[in-house]
Order: sequence, then structure tokens, then C-alpha cells
Amino acid sequence: MDIPDYPPDILLTAVMVISTLVLILRFWQDLIIAVAAALMMLSLGGLFLSLQIKVRNLEKNVITRERMLRTNLEEISSRMNEKYDQTTSHLEDLIGEFSKRVYK
Repeated sequence: MDIPDYPPDILLTAVMVISTLVLILRFWQDLIIAVAAALMMLSLGGLFLSLQIKVRNLEKNVITRERMLRTNLEEISSRMNEKYDQTTSHLEDLIGEFSKRVYK
């Protein structure tokens, strides 16, 4: 994980935790509720960050596979062109040989 790629997400997670603490400010008499809500928001923010990291990894994998498929298709296309050229030249030779036999 490259930290410089995720500052908006980290900032939004911090804002989410702070806003949760502000919302439960009146429950400070019950410290367990305040801590549980803060941990819940931290875990939710971490879940969002984890999800974004996985999506970025999937995007990179898709791009890599697309490049690989493109190069494979280009290679197959060039092979097919070579085989087509070989086949047409072979057929031209056979037709030429046939036409020589017919005219003799």
C-alpha cells in the first residue's frame, strides 16, 4: 500500500471518527459506548480503505491481463498471417504446376 495514494481516504476516515465522537459526546458518561462507537467507525473506515486497495489491485490485474491478451492476440494474428501467406503461395505453386501440365 502506497500511503501517498490514499490521503483523501485517510482524511475521510479521520473525519468519520471525529464526527462519531462528536455525535456521542453526550454519552461520555458511559465510556464503553463512546469507545465502542469510535472503534466501530475506525473499523468501518478501515474496511473502506481495504476495499479501495483491493479494487485498485483488481484494476492493475485487469490491465496486466489485458496487455497480455493483446500481445498474445497480436502474436496469433501474425502467425495466422504467415500461415495464410504460406498456404496461398503453396496453392499458387500447385495451380501453376497444374496449369503447366494441362497446357503440355
